[in-house]
Amino acid sequence: MKKKPIYKDKSLNLADLIAGLSVAFILLPEAVAYSAIAHLPIQSAITGAIVGLISYAWLGGSAFAIVAPTSSAAALLAAIILSMSPQTQQITIGLGMALVMLTGAGLLIFAKAGLGRLAAFVSRPVLHGFSFALALTIIIKQLPLLVGITVQAKAPFLILAELIEHSREFSMWSLIIACVALTFLTLLKRWPNVPSTFLMLFIGILLSHYCNLSSLHVAVVGSMMINTPTLGMPTLSLDEWIQLSELALGLLIIIVAESWGSIRSLALHHGESVEPNQELTALGVANLFSGLLQGMPVGAGFSASAANEAAGAQTKLAGAYASVVLLLMTLFGQVWISTIPQTLVAAAVINALSHALNPHALIYLWRLNRDQYIALTAIIAVLIFGVLHGMLIAICLSLVSAIRAFSQPLISELGEFDDTRDYVDVQNHPTATIHPHILILRPEAPLFFANVESVLNQTLNRLAMRENVQVLIFSLEESANLDSTATQCLIEFSTQLSSQNILLLLARVKDPIDELLSNLDDSQFRDTLFWSVNDAVIAAEKVT
Repeated sequence: MKKKPIYKDKSLNLADLIAGLSVAFILLPEAVAYSAIAHLPIQSAITGAIVGLISYAWLGGSAFAIVAPTSSAAALLAAIILSMSPQTQQITIGLGMALVMLTGAGLLIFAKAGLGRLAAFVSRPVLHGFSFALALTIIIKQLPLLVGITVQAKAPFLILAELIEHSREFSMWSLIIACVALTFLTLLKRWPNVPSTFLMLFIGILLSHYCNLSSLHVAVVGSMMINTPTLGMPTLSLDEWIQLSELALGLLIIIVAESWGSIRSLALHHGESVEPNQELTALGVANLFSGLLQGMPVGAGFSASAANEAAGAQTKLAGAYASVVLLLMTLFGQVWISTIPQTLVAAAVINALSHALNPHALIYLWRLNRDQYIALTAIIAVLIFGVLHGMLIAICLSLVSAIRAFSQPLISELGEFDDTRDYVDVQNHPTATIHPHILILRPEAPLFFANVESVLNQTLNRLAMRENVQVLIFSLEESANLDSTATQCLIEFSTQLSSQNILLLLARVKDPIDELLSNLDDSQFRDTLFWSVNDAVIAAEKVT
């Protein structure tokens, strides 16, 4: 039996091919820059890009993510390797190989342990803020290339300050070419199927061929020396492996932070569903094999992924096509690629990220009056502290927000709704009937160590406000299970109420909680655990 093709729509294949061409033309000149940042040969960046593209097309879940070397990972790789004071280029390559391999192995371990779900704790407002700030950061870092000067600063605000300081050194022809290119790319957005980035870079090659750009002070990518990578293991001492294992965690964090931010942001924009552990597996395999082939660390960079989306990618085939095109360009087009004006590369990156600067998602949060300050803090953190520390701060914001919500849950009082034996929140349904001797409360969050004492203290305050309460019904419908702290507090609370001649009944008790409490103190909780609030009320009415 013949297998059916996965992608039948020829228009999808054409769109992905066009996107792959555009992305490949961006990745190759970027590889030149990132390899220089990492103090590694150009083939390390190209190898990482090809391996990353193929691995993600095989194992990844997003239609738009482009897994290749990123500036953040390259900078951190360089910092780690230089901290070990390598004496030769060969030692530097060996340390880089080991670090990337260890990072890939760590990602696979995280995926196998199911820790990818922890990424869900990064809220959407944080992702919106992170995406906006990351796009702004990358665009600012392209501005020196756009105007044809070199700056020493790394932080966005410092780059802007240095640009202002050296404004008289701007190459006017670089700026003019960039402005024309950006106008060209903006106009062609009306026709998304046209490979605008590819056409612009091709025109740049022709311009470089027929004009003496050096006389106009317009820099080009420059010549590249690319060797064939070989599969192997680095020769390092045990102490070096141990030291790199400790340092690999930082690289792992920045790859996960940047990649998940990029992947999930694009997924939210297009209504995609992505599985965190699948993404970690794809990133782990990509980095493991990149390291074995002397490649650089790879992740789903926001600029390349946004360029893929902007170029009209429809499926993961776009990344696969980009890897083939990148390989062919590396083998046969090195001379042509070396003539691309750097200002056009910067224009392509800026064009790809321009849509990420749309403030619609942030304005929407202000209209909702929900989480807008979290998004704003994420933006400021990334701009001031950089991608890694900014994202870590943003993640902490998400966790603090979640913990705050869980640790200070609302407690609703329930009443019977129109003799239906259904029990609803009396605040939202003021006509609901309240029994004079029965108080029914429901915490609107699962009980756990961080909130149980607060919930029970609030419950005591509610009891103090109601006279003649003989039975307290506590609905646990939000709790799937109880930890040791919540269990102990609940037992103590039952004893305390009993001393006040108040009977505690638990409603909506799930099987794990029923089994736990019955095993711990069957005499105390016998005939006090119920499936429904109505069953608990019927039992309470018999003793009131």
